[in-house]
Amino acid sequence: MAVAVATFLLALALIASERLHRTKVALLGAAIAVLFVPGFGQEGAVAAIDFNTIGLLAGMMILVHLTQQSGVYDYIAIRAGQLSRGEPFRVVLSLACTTALLSAFLDNLTTILLVVPITFLLADALDVDPIPLIVIEVMASNIGGTATLIGDPPNIIIAGATGLSFNEFIANLAPVVVVTFAVVIAALYGYYRPRLRIEEGKRAHVMELDARAAIRDRDELRRTVPVLALTVLAFFLHQPLHIEPATVALAGASVGLLVTRVPLEQALSRIEWPTLFFFVALFVMVGALEETGAIGHVADAVGDVTGGDRTTELIGVLWIGGIGSAIVDNIPFTTAMIPVVSELNETGDAAYWWALALGACFGGNATIIAAAANVAAAGLTERAGHPIGFTSFLKIGIPVAVASLLIATGYVLLRYVVV
Repeated sequence: MAVAVATFLLALALIASERLHRTKVALLGAAIAVLFVPGFGQEGAVAAIDFNTIGLLAGMMILVHLTQQSGVYDYIAIRAGQLSRGEPFRVVLSLACTTALLSAFLDNLTTILLVVPITFLLADALDVDPIPLIVIEVMASNIGGTATLIGDPPNIIIAGATGLSFNEFIANLAPVVVVTFAVVIAALYGYYRPRLRIEEGKRAHVMELDARAAIRDRDELRRTVPVLALTVLAFFLHQPLHIEPATVALAGASVGLLVTRVPLEQALSRIEWPTLFFFVALFVMVGALEETGAIGHVADAVGDVTGGDRTTELIGVLWIGGIGSAIVDNIPFTTAMIPVVSELNETGDAAYWWALALGACFGGNATIIAAAANVAAAGLTERAGHPIGFTSFLKIGIPVAVASLLIATGYVLLRYVVV
């Protein structure tokens, strides 16, 4: 356990320092875990990797690149700029609302892969810094994804362990998500407002653009965009069809590669390999923490801290879920918390599960490695030449996570304790 914990903490410190690329650090940490954590080894490392996340990422990266060749994202970016009339607040609100809504009914990782390329094009057209817009989208995706069973992986994990329904998730989580979204987006717009000033000339220029002229290849548009549309539709239906999201994404990518004229080598070269390898390495390091019981010890501490009082237990589950998810990753930490919450929740009180969902999902905004959507956005921005640093994200992520958890605390107390 000491080796696993020390390796993870040292890797986290090096990533935060930004002196070395995070993927290099993570791969070295994963190698140390495989070689020196007793009882873990290669078999444990392979078992720890969430191939559903890897497959989803790879498949959507291919599809996004194939559809991008037609110019469809340029068209959407221009139309978005024209509908918002180039006004910064309208631009932020439209992007944030779209991201949150798609994240709720698609999933936040896929949503980020779709909206970030559009955001870069829109920012270029308006001549503004794309990073504030993308950071706002990441926060919106994690908050919006909290509202439904399928929006964020922690909710899927909780639903699988408890049998809670889709409608129960919306009824219990959507109200606090709406309030949190409004507060966070307003605060972020106020913070980033000086960096989102758009010159009047740029607004006029965007309004004069012919969006239809942005479509560079109509044949490619007819070939690939229907494949993307059907893939997105399949994401909505993947649960009743009992198909994993990775299967949907990779099947869509396979069909896209079959119908496109883009060379196979070019399409595969556009996969964000550093991002994928970072995920693989992160899963391995966290798997070593799980294997040695380190995460279990942290989760067990919830029971010791709360002392058996229902109100204290609910707030403890919420905050420890948020803090733990911020440090490790909300997917494995939620998995480790499931048996702990089950033991605390002897009466079958669903409020415990809502507290865990809010903590894990809202805590995912704290650091750049706390949620899959964050890591994916970081990889896309780095490839575009606008990297989001670990510490710069932290300066925004921690206040957003803390504010979200405070709102969630008030909500849990009002709805499940006072009433």
